[in-house]
Amino acid sequence: METLGGLLPCCIATLFLLSALCNNVAFAAKFTIANGCSYPVWPGILSNAGSTLLGNGGFELAPGQSASIQVSPGWSGRLWGRTECKFSASGTGTCASGDCGGKLQCQGAGATPPATLAEFTLAGRQPNVKQDFYDVSLVDGYNIPIAVVPTSGIGTCGTAGCARDLNTNCPAELQVVSEGMSDGGSSVVVGCKSACDAFGDPRYCCAGAYANPTTCKPSSYSEIFKSACPRAYSYAFDDPTSTFTCTNADYTILFCPSSSSQKTVTGLQQPESDLMGTQAYARATSPGQAGPKPTSCLILAATVTSLVVSFARFPFVRLSP
Repeated sequence: METLGGLLPCCIATLFLLSALCNNVAFAAKFTIANGCSYPVWPGILSNAGSTLLGNGGFELAPGQSASIQVSPGWSGRLWGRTECKFSASGTGTCASGDCGGKLQCQGAGATPPATLAEFTLAGRQPNVKQDFYDVSLVDGYNIPIAVVPTSGIGTCGTAGCARDLNTNCPAELQVVSEGMSDGGSSVVVGCKSACDAFGDPRYCCAGAYANPTTCKPSSYSEIFKSACPRAYSYAFDDPTSTFTCTNADYTILFCPSSSSQKTVTGLQQPESDLMGTQAYARATSPGQAGPKPTSCLILAATVTSLVVSFARFPFVRLSP
């Protein structure tokens, strides 16, 4: 007869593994990308250097469809929506707006402006760095309404986004018209350029002598964006009203967050009310899709620890062959 002591190293190793898993669950986030539009949207995803690739870089969402992606701690990058895409069976093709090098899976390519961007810098593994930063940016122009909604988070955790269809009121000099539709027939505006992209002027681009908040001020063009979408970046130094923070949250990225986003509406003045009116948002944030919570993992670790301690008190009988 021998004690269980010989098995304790294995049990201890198991506890360390559980601890590591719990740490990942505690700090990782879940992105739920939902299409509230009446038309298909092809999300594009660009991970910054050192961050893991999400969703293979791009995929298609039918109207009302959503997809959930687990995100590693410390992830940073951007997401956007592509419209009027046509891809071959091999995943090559084009999009009328938001194209990323003519591929379904963006593979490290960013969005061709203009494109509405949802940007994230998530907290890392360090215990003293738990705050996420996120925003919706029109600095590279606009192509589709987007909102970023944190769930189950701690802190201010505001909704970032632009629910208004800016294409309908885009100044003529900033408009991007769908290819092949400008000659004959009615043209369709699929994007609204930033003044920087349209004119290349350093004053609009916050470049050169204007590369600081003191010299680079809002322009008449950026003010059009800001008036329509007060919870989105309108130009490079629009930080005070456009950057949001939250701790230990999951996030819903919703295309066309307002049921009336195809029309002229007031933007995200009361974003939660607008969002809750869409079926895609209701499905994306339903309890059935919730990811694993840190509490469950900690309970599991405590249970295993208790069992190890209990069994270690009793003799272990090895049966003779």
